[in-house]
Amino acid sequence: MPALIRQHSLGDLLRRSAARHPAKTAIVFGDLRQSYADLDRAVNRTANALAARGVAKGDRFAVLSHNNHAFVVAYLALARLGAISVPVNFMLRAEEVAYVLEHSGASGMLVEEALLPVAEAAVTGKVSVRGVIGAARDGWEAFTAWSSHDDDAEPRAEVADDDPIQIMYTSGTESRPKGATLSSRSLIAQYVTCMVDGEMSPDDVEVHALPLYHCAQLHCFLTPGLYLGATNIVLPGASPAAILATIEGERATKLFCPPTVWISLLRHPDFDRRDLSSLRKGYYGASIMPVEVLKEIAARLPEVRLFNFYGQTEMAPVATILRPEEQLTRLGSAGRPALNVETRIVDDQDEPVPPGVVGEIVHRSPHAMLGYWNDPDKTAEAFRGGWFHSGDLGVMDADGYLSVVDRKKDMIKSGGENVASREVEEAIYQHPGVAEAAVFGLPDDRWIEAVTAAVVPRQGAEVTAEELTAFLRERLAAFKVPKRVVFVPELPKNASGKVLKRELRDTLA
Repeated sequence: MPALIRQHSLGDLLRRSAARHPAKTAIVFGDLRQSYADLDRAVNRTANALAARGVAKGDRFAVLSHNNHAFVVAYLALARLGAISVPVNFMLRAEEVAYVLEHSGASGMLVEEALLPVAEAAVTGKVSVRGVIGAARDGWEAFTAWSSHDDDAEPRAEVADDDPIQIMYTSGTESRPKGATLSSRSLIAQYVTCMVDGEMSPDDVEVHALPLYHCAQLHCFLTPGLYLGATNIVLPGASPAAILATIEGERATKLFCPPTVWISLLRHPDFDRRDLSSLRKGYYGASIMPVEVLKEIAARLPEVRLFNFYGQTEMAPVATILRPEEQLTRLGSAGRPALNVETRIVDDQDEPVPPGVVGEIVHRSPHAMLGYWNDPDKTAEAFRGGWFHSGDLGVMDADGYLSVVDRKKDMIKSGGENVASREVEEAIYQHPGVAEAAVFGLPDDRWIEAVTAAVVPRQGAEVTAEELTAFLRERLAAFKVPKRVVFVPELPKNASGKVLKRELRDTLA
């Protein structure tokens, strides 16, 4: 009983907000406007429906959907049961979804109706509880049957601070993604950091347009907003016209976008036609914001306090924050360690380096994941020496401000999405006309980093960029397919045979 009295898990946050703000609008999605009290009841009904279908603490349950009300309810209902939610990127192909389901050991799945063909091609008999956001289908029960369950009493699962509560799959240097396992302790410590350093408030009216399967929108903004009792407007996608119209129509005060979306807002004809005067706080992250774009936002939205959140999924995700007053004086910086985070730069022997010296960025924080799901070796490697190793290369100045200079893990951040170069390379190597390939990111006005492939054809083979791109579209999610394919006679390598991607980037940029 003392454990339940003292419990502070992800599943408890909404109940407390509903007690404080029962009549306040919690969620807006399309024509639906739901109060905190009504959202809390919907979460209870869904949790009880899932429990009646055998879902219990520790079970993994995948959610494959664009942003919608059902995603929010299901995610919170699973947390209330102590089940482990597994958000799935809706851009993945069936075989990629199948890997996530198999690796996580998912026994249940909720899928948006439009994505049902992908889900049906991916699921196996192990996924026994199946729901669809839309009309019921053979083998798939309508989500409304869960959310309208007749029991709205709160289930009381005992969930400890460091019980796994979510697995978020993140691309790495390997050809397969890794499952970063997060606990309530990881997430709530991170929420407190976001709320304090990000100047968040119950009075916020927030627009949530970026994908909720991604930790940035879900864990830096939506859930902290629900924790505080703010009003949360969920959009199905990041349409610039819809975002701008929503800011005007809802008098929104707060918005997060990766740099690619901020750029699309600035370039949209509605930017100057819409009344954006209510907006007070803006946030960016996921990739580096071009300096000229920062200056343009400051000039065109002078009342907006702008924050840069830097981190990674394994940190739930925030690690450092650049504050509004520092945006134009610390151009290109990722800021200083956030409230609940320690950050330093280390060399290849994991020893700290002095200011001004490039090394690997490492963190120590309660934000940090529990580890990689079912992968003790990669977990031990990431946590060696008592610090979480980010895989990013950076430099810290004498005042403690961090600048990210490269990615040790060779990750490409394209349009805010992580793309593992090795995964793309392995797909390219499946083409019979390819001898060698190297994949890397190049600066791009739209994508910030465009996935680029340098390809050496096999002797005597004829292969075109168009043919290779079509070949890859059949094997990879669209955002992973190279935006540019360059044929070269050979790849630059060092004495040990390692491909020098930095040299390729410099040559082709």
